[in-house]
Amino acid sequence: MKKSYFLLLFLISKILFLTSCANIIPPTGGLKDTLPPVLIAAKPTDSALNFKTNKITLEFNEYIQLDNDWLNKVIVSPYPDQSPSIQSKLQTVSIRMRDSLKPNTTYAINFGNTLKDVNEGNAYKNFTYVFSTGNKLDDGKISGQVILAETGAVDSTLIVILHTNLNDTAVKKDRPLYFARLDGGGNFEFNFLPRKQYNIYAVPDDYSKKYDDSTKFFAFLNAPVSIDSSNTSSLTLYAYQQYKKTEKIATTPSPSKPVKGKDTTKGKTLNYAIAIEGGQQTLLKNIEITFDSTVAAYDSSKIILTDTNYHPITGYTLSRDTSLKKFYLKYPWKEGQHFKLIIQPNAFTDSAGEILAKADTITFSTRTESTYGSIRLRFSNLDINKNPVLLLLQNNNIIESIPLTQTELYRKLYEPGEYDLRILYDANKNGVWDAGNFALKKQPEKVKQISQKINIKKNWDNEVNVSL
Repeated sequence: MKKSYFLLLFLISKILFLTSCANIIPPTGGLKDTLPPVLIAAKPTDSALNFKTNKITLEFNEYIQLDNDWLNKVIVSPYPDQSPSIQSKLQTVSIRMRDSLKPNTTYAINFGNTLKDVNEGNAYKNFTYVFSTGNKLDDGKISGQVILAETGAVDSTLIVILHTNLNDTAVKKDRPLYFARLDGGGNFEFNFLPRKQYNIYAVPDDYSKKYDDSTKFFAFLNAPVSIDSSNTSSLTLYAYQQYKKTEKIATTPSPSKPVKGKDTTKGKTLNYAIAIEGGQQTLLKNIEITFDSTVAAYDSSKIILTDTNYHPITGYTLSRDTSLKKFYLKYPWKEGQHFKLIIQPNAFTDSAGEILAKADTITFSTRTESTYGSIRLRFSNLDINKNPVLLLLQNNNIIESIPLTQTELYRKLYEPGEYDLRILYDANKNGVWDAGNFALKKQPEKVKQISQKINIKKNWDNEVNVSL
């Protein structure tokens, strides 16, 4: 009996000792909540028919909040004169329609991503509450994509609008009945539409939602879209700016600044810069002379190209562009040659009659062919009948436009660097992109972006297969 008693005491003390030595681990918070709120009740019910009231109550399974900017994100279709009043409290969202509802009309309230749970901010994406004041829900659909015609890119700040008034003036005078925002890929979708004909446009998401400025992006379809079944095929709209916004011209010219890597020379008041970087002229371009003020007159005989012994060289020409501030000296440059360019004081005269203070002599040489790379581009799925023009870009600036007459392009010398590629389908064969014209029902020329970049290495044969 005593042995059993002492054995029991020993076991109890052992358990107490082990318990005191154990690490106490606090309970974790559990898995992070990643689920969006769920609608559990609606009054009137979602998809209600013969809707009579102007008040709607939505109840969710957890505490919910609205984005502060919900007024600019919630879309009510058809588009009302007055936006509804929407408030959230605890698990409830209350809506009050402030417009008189039209008879026999399907309404949709699309919250976008504005409804979120309070704790983690999980969004109830594209939640839409639907009701009809008639005895059926409309089921028409229109979907598609908006592409910027000049670049082939997308701009998700644009919206797509629908007009049942098929007169061309409606987009300039009337607010639309329906509109939809673009997603990050430029896609749009309309649902719950009555089966009618619609003119479709893309415009900026401004207050009026009208086409009232030809310098803003705009897109249109040439003919109305008729919904005679529940779905239409996906549509593509090409947005363009008919006129580019003009830059403001300063009334007082600012003083010129030296350009890094370029020879810059100052006269009395007539200043210019010559684009010969590091004293080496590229084999691929003309010498560019840029003035900071308008040149009223020039004498090409006083701009002299010579060898290093000052012997004049023939075969070069001088021209200027329409700005009257840029001049181009053109010559068939060969590698490893050395030159002097002499500019006499009165070679150029500005509109105030000022000339250079002194003669200038610029000494330079031409680059070697080894500083360039050759390119051979092979295109697949390229339609030559559409007059394709290859655009090579750096930092969204077009470096060169090359008309393509076959599916392979070879160039012996090309400037090294990384280039983005686009294809312009040049309908009128003028070599540049042309905007559309809504009054003439003329669509803009289209540009296709190519996701593939090319990296041209110097002194290297660069061969690339390009798939469109």
